[in-house]
Amino acid sequence: MLQFLNMTKKYLDDLTYQIIGAAIEVHKTVGPGLLEGVYQRCSKHEYSLRKMNFKSELGVPVIYKGVELETDFRADFLIEDCIVVEFKAVETILPIHEAQLLTYMKLLKMPKGILINFTCNNIFHEGQKTFVNEYFASLPDE
Repeated sequence: MLQFLNMTKKYLDDLTYQIIGAAIEVHKTVGPGLLEGVYQRCSKHEYSLRKMNFKSELGVPVIYKGVELETDFRADFLIEDCIVVEFKAVETILPIHEAQLLTYMKLLKMPKGILINFTCNNIFHEGQKTFVNEYFASLPDE
């Protein structure tokens, strides 16, 4: 928990608002119906314009019984070293998409994750879901 020493729930909530705002801007500018990779490239640019610290296509390590296994798991984004962001461009978000994000959060030991689906009319109302875990629960409110 040392990595979250000065982090609060409010900080993560404010950062979530910024991340969703960036997704709304990308969606408003290019619209729905494109491939996931297009939204990723546009979002990299948008995050840079907003001076947000991010890593893209971050390798997600799997440690099994003390051994790190080689996998092809890649999180779309890790924002400010604390929020995992996964993009989709699908008709419907399925439970497997949610499970993928929750697993990435667990493996990366991150307190919050956001699943963003660009195949929608309105990102804010129907195109995003936010998830928290036990790391988030242990953080102070303010």
